[in-house]
Amino acid sequence: MVEPRIVPREAHPISRREIDPDALKVLYRLRQYEYIAYLVGGSVRDLFLGRHPKDFDIGTSAHPYQVKKLFRNCWIIGRRFRLAHVKFGQKVIEVATFRRQVAAGEEVVQDGVPAPDPTTPEGEHLIHHDNTFGTPEEDAFRRDFTINALFYDIANFSIIDYVGGLDDLRAGVVRSIGDPDVRLKEDPVRMIRAIALAARLDFTIEPTLLESIRAHRREIAKSSLPRLLEEYYKILRAGSSEKAFRGLAEVGLLQPISSELHKGAAEPLWQALASLDAYRRRFDSTPDTLSNGILLGSLLVPLGISLHPPRVPGTASRSSADDEQARDRSDRKRRSPGPRLGELPLARRDIERLRLIVSLQRRLRDLSVSPKAQRALAHRGIFREALTWLEIHGGAPELVEHWKAILAEGSGTEEAADAPGDSPEDQRALRPRRRRRRRRGRRGAPTPGS
Repeated sequence: MVEPRIVPREAHPISRREIDPDALKVLYRLRQYEYIAYLVGGSVRDLFLGRHPKDFDIGTSAHPYQVKKLFRNCWIIGRRFRLAHVKFGQKVIEVATFRRQVAAGEEVVQDGVPAPDPTTPEGEHLIHHDNTFGTPEEDAFRRDFTINALFYDIANFSIIDYVGGLDDLRAGVVRSIGDPDVRLKEDPVRMIRAIALAARLDFTIEPTLLESIRAHRREIAKSSLPRLLEEYYKILRAGSSEKAFRGLAEVGLLQPISSELHKGAAEPLWQALASLDAYRRRFDSTPDTLSNGILLGSLLVPLGISLHPPRVPGTASRSSADDEQARDRSDRKRRSPGPRLGELPLARRDIERLRLIVSLQRRLRDLSVSPKAQRALAHRGIFREALTWLEIHGGAPELVEHWKAILAEGSGTEEAADAPGDSPEDQRALRPRRRRRRRRGRRGAPTPGS
């Protein structure tokens, strides 16, 4: 049993005014029914540093279905370990029951699903076993880094620290909880998260942890590929991607995941990522304009990776015009795979959108076309993403302003059309026009001229 360090309200900078009102509703409702309820993880860290948290996650002693009974707007997700999602419109407040780390080999059954055997040769140290309910102390010690293991108690507005995270926050240090050799083998993705977290917060990585990352960097290949790709996207959205990818390259974490990035880690890539970061930092949170296509292109394009797969030589083409469609289909089948980043599963829809975005850049730079053609281009579905690409990577602010003016002009016209006045003519225009029925000719009736 570890005695936590409890910091009263007057000794720390976190105020309830900075916490999301819907997260406060959840915290107070749980407290009302006598459950322990803390704000947990990255939200406490960011509030302490004066940053705006991306999410407000809650830890509680209530079990998932006990949470569901308190909130009609609650959905239970997860198969191995249940989480409660309390929804307020598009916003989701995640509520998790305090968990403990289960010892290797300890059998855990969740909804009839037994825990896998943890003694497989491929990953004897990986977390194959489940987590089960625990105490706040156990929940703190199962987390990855000390600065992510702080709790904010809504009952008395204090900060609870079991692992020394407050000292590391003040010192600007990313430190592992427990032996870093063991913790990184349990979940190798923690290596990427340590580098990304240090880059985002402008912290240093504790030397023992950094040494362990260098020693176990090849373990990252054991992680789920979709999960690794999502970590890349998180880095690209954070506003510190240049520093993070430089750090990943320095410790050798790029090579086992994506050799193309490892080989192409040079000035063109760093310039592209710096431009992306400069755009992202203009906003308090990640803007919708930063789609996966734009983020992916910020990696692929500076590496010189072709977005159009080369054709594989095939059989001689047929000369008959009637076989043109069949020939096109066979040509598509003979195409080699598209652009790649190692074995990461790049979504085809993101690649296709990126191709459209890049292909529109030439047209965005050509202002010799008529105003009508420019307005037509601005109404294309991909236009806003293409304009965002031009703004980030185009180096032509005057062109961006020109096209934003075209957009503003078009939106003003649409608003005027959508908001007519109160004149009788406008009112008549609002009424739905009745369609005339089309008269069909009688069967067998003679046609004109017959």
